[in-house]
Amino acid sequence: MSGVVDTTTRRRAEYSTDASNYRVVPDVVAYPRSTDDVVAALEVLRELGVPVTSRGGGTSVAGNAVGPGVVLDFSQHLHTVHDVDPEARTAVVDPGVVMSSLQRVAAPHGLRFGPDPSTQNRATLGGMIGNNACGPHAVAYGRTADNVVGLDVVDGRGRRFTAGRGDATFAAVPGLAELVRENLALIRTEFGRFGRQVSGYSLEHLLPENGSDLAKFLVGTEGTLVTLLGATLELVPVPSAPTLVVLGYPDMPTAADDVPVLLRHDPLAIEGLDARLVDVVKRAKGDDAVPDLPEGAGWLMIEVGGTSPGEAREIAELIVGASSSTGAAIYPAGPDATKMWQIRADGAGLAGRTPAGEQAWPGWEDSAVPPEKLGDYLRDLDDLMARYGVDGLPYGHFGDGCMHLRIDLPLEASGSVLRTFMVEAAELVAKYGGSLSGEHGDGRARSELLPVMYSPEAIALMEQVKALFDPDDVLNPGVVVRPAAVDVDLRRPAAQPVPSTGPVGERGLLGSGTLRGVAKKTGYAGFSFAHDHHDLTTAVHRCVGVGKCRADTSAAGGFMCPSYLATKDEKDVTRGRARVLQEAVNGSLVGGLTAPEVHESLDLCLSCKACSSDCPAGVDMAQYKSEVLHRTYRGRLRPMDHYALGWLPRWARLAAVAPRTINKVLKIDWIRKVVLRAGGMDTRRAVPEFAELPFRRWWSLGYATQGVPGLAHRQDPGRPAGTTRPKVVLWTDSFSDAMSPSVPQAAVRVLEAAGYDVVVPDQQACCGLTWISTGQLDGARRRLDGLLKVLGPYAVNGYPILGLEPSCTAVLRSDLLDLFPEDPRAQAVAGATKTLAELLTDPATAPSEDAGWELPDLSDLTAVVQPHCHQHSVMGFAADRALLARAGATVTELAGCCGLAGNFGMQKGHYDVSVAVAENALLPALRARDEGEEFIADGFSCRTQAVQLEGVEGKALVEVLAERL
Repeated sequence: MSGVVDTTTRRRAEYSTDASNYRVVPDVVAYPRSTDDVVAALEVLRELGVPVTSRGGGTSVAGNAVGPGVVLDFSQHLHTVHDVDPEARTAVVDPGVVMSSLQRVAAPHGLRFGPDPSTQNRATLGGMIGNNACGPHAVAYGRTADNVVGLDVVDGRGRRFTAGRGDATFAAVPGLAELVRENLALIRTEFGRFGRQVSGYSLEHLLPENGSDLAKFLVGTEGTLVTLLGATLELVPVPSAPTLVVLGYPDMPTAADDVPVLLRHDPLAIEGLDARLVDVVKRAKGDDAVPDLPEGAGWLMIEVGGTSPGEAREIAELIVGASSSTGAAIYPAGPDATKMWQIRADGAGLAGRTPAGEQAWPGWEDSAVPPEKLGDYLRDLDDLMARYGVDGLPYGHFGDGCMHLRIDLPLEASGSVLRTFMVEAAELVAKYGGSLSGEHGDGRARSELLPVMYSPEAIALMEQVKALFDPDDVLNPGVVVRPAAVDVDLRRPAAQPVPSTGPVGERGLLGSGTLRGVAKKTGYAGFSFAHDHHDLTTAVHRCVGVGKCRADTSAAGGFMCPSYLATKDEKDVTRGRARVLQEAVNGSLVGGLTAPEVHESLDLCLSCKACSSDCPAGVDMAQYKSEVLHRTYRGRLRPMDHYALGWLPRWARLAAVAPRTINKVLKIDWIRKVVLRAGGMDTRRAVPEFAELPFRRWWSLGYATQGVPGLAHRQDPGRPAGTTRPKVVLWTDSFSDAMSPSVPQAAVRVLEAAGYDVVVPDQQACCGLTWISTGQLDGARRRLDGLLKVLGPYAVNGYPILGLEPSCTAVLRSDLLDLFPEDPRAQAVAGATKTLAELLTDPATAPSEDAGWELPDLSDLTAVVQPHCHQHSVMGFAADRALLARAGATVTELAGCCGLAGNFGMQKGHYDVSVAVAENALLPALRARDEGEEFIADGFSCRTQAVQLEGVEGKALVEVLAERL
């Protein structure tokens, strides 16, 4: 085949699991470039008897996309929408087409693909066909099977054919017609009993009264009968004027009881949402992330359409009137409705932790019953969970009777509790005439339990069908027919704990003895991982594989994952890195945290921290990278760039002795290249200039106070200083002090004008950012300990602290707390530290009316604004956005990393990726600016990237405000 065939350990680790509980390490990962590649590979593998598993986005929750032998990744190259026929309302697609890509192509024709799972911006249509995916709008449009016209496939015998409708002889599969004819009664009574009966093979589609539809039958067979080469799909009109109704209920079962009545109004979707899931969103992203909701412990989200907004509103009001809810809200298409759908879309990740913070797992995440039985089923399921002492956050497609739920079953040690719970849950769902799976398929999670739901005759019939298509069991073995046990190949029990309270040993894992040095002072070897039971293994298992990091969410303001958007390689996405880390703490494939596979995987991580906020599971790959570097190099010789860039504040202080000379020397080309090369940096980069007069020196000389050192602001010489103005601590980080002193100088002007007394501590307080990003956590902790001694007293006494450099401000709001989790000074400093926009807009710290402060008029300003990644991830940009709007500025706000990301873009081997990341948003926006349009970026690295790659000088927001005072 012409595509890449990869047998490396790192690659196999990346594909060892999907979004399920299961770990099956493949021997080979292959990336076919064409259908000819697929056919050729299948022929060889069939002759050799090697198992093969087809994979798309890898978001399968039941272990459907992992397997031994060879994994074929269709998402890398086979992702073309070949045709959209508006008149026939059909589309012809490759298996690797991401579902949202089809929606974009079909939208100009007023069409869309009906089913839309929450993973639609990274799930491939091949995977949706394999699992018979549904999504919220299946109430209106049906399952994937209901929207398939024809399939181009190769079966396990090597026969390639087009599966379609209407051929009762099933000529492409000899013996199938006879098998159907001999089992008509069995198929009619046990298969297709209700809409979400996805478990097992959907043999009902082969019945003559259902059109003898071989294509629809093959949907949901999970790659166990055929390998998909292409599909012809049916499209539906895009609904006009969608309106969202949210109904409140005292609990989720009561909400489910209302579903049958509401279905009479022909809604487009009916989704259930547990109130505790919304609480998770509020804690993580603030109250603004959730619209005002009616009272209740659970809600139904009901979408309706109409020919006009008015008609949709009328239908919405009819639904409210028909319901027994305790409260209701109606949201037309707009920001509030978007927020609700975003919460629902992030459900799988958000539900990965219980309200108590325990890891919750899939397995019983996809059960379904007829909608009229859903309320009673949920009550019995609650009782079952109570008996086991487990918890979870239910949500899902209540209009179809399908419920999603992740449960905090104790998988850390074994799968024994999982097995017993799953068996009892299967018996419960069978009692209600339901299905083990309502859309995710059976996979390795539920296939063994099919005999609880089906008779022995039905199980035997499915085995006979498998034999007709794949007699040698080479296609996704262990799934549906002759299944693996539900508690075999579990990923989590095989992972070894890596407690942060123990010393670092061989391979970066747990060593013997006790903590030493600065680690002994706090009780932690590196980061404390307090939010993950002080265990790195628990932290890296936050990644449950939902794969949002593979999606481009920039249109919605997302920043994750810049390296993957640049390379499109699983190695460079948050999920792929997490999988390699999980294998490292397992130890059987990847040899610990110091293994080369780990460092190769982490190399292109920009440490942008976007995943810490954008990933619904809260994965913080920047923190994990720092911890791995710390465990790898502690007490050892480090790469040169760790010293050159990791110790940058030290070099800046040295440069302050003769900055003009140093700047002049470093502009000499050959010297610049020698210095960069010796420091492990890319010689295509320029060395940022050091300020001839750093801010702290400027301040000490009295330039801010009429030339009199120590004089308070607005104090005339010889007169006592006033004491009524509120004080603000202006914290000058190393970058602002030594490289951008104009920023803190502007801050002094703005703060003075706003009525504050500015306090600049006598001692320098370094946050240790560069030590953190290079994994020198002992050094970072020492610097932060010093910072707490300087800033702690101010914070404890209620003084707000203004941070200017977003990455340094983010350290005080996040990393500081994890490095000093029990230190009350850390809590105080984190709570007191604010960005400029937060300081000026927070009612607790905003200028008083007596100050006479008026926000400068920016109505003449048009600007491109680049939020810093760390601000997006930790502090958020909402306050800045609101301040700019209030000042009247016209801005183009970018989403995504600038690509420099502190030390990343300077390091040798990163330049090309750094530029590619900048091409995602920053550079095109700078090139498209109109004459006179400014560039605003608070981040020093963002401004550096702009000037080095495009020659555009940027300003911090505080500088823009100061210019217009």
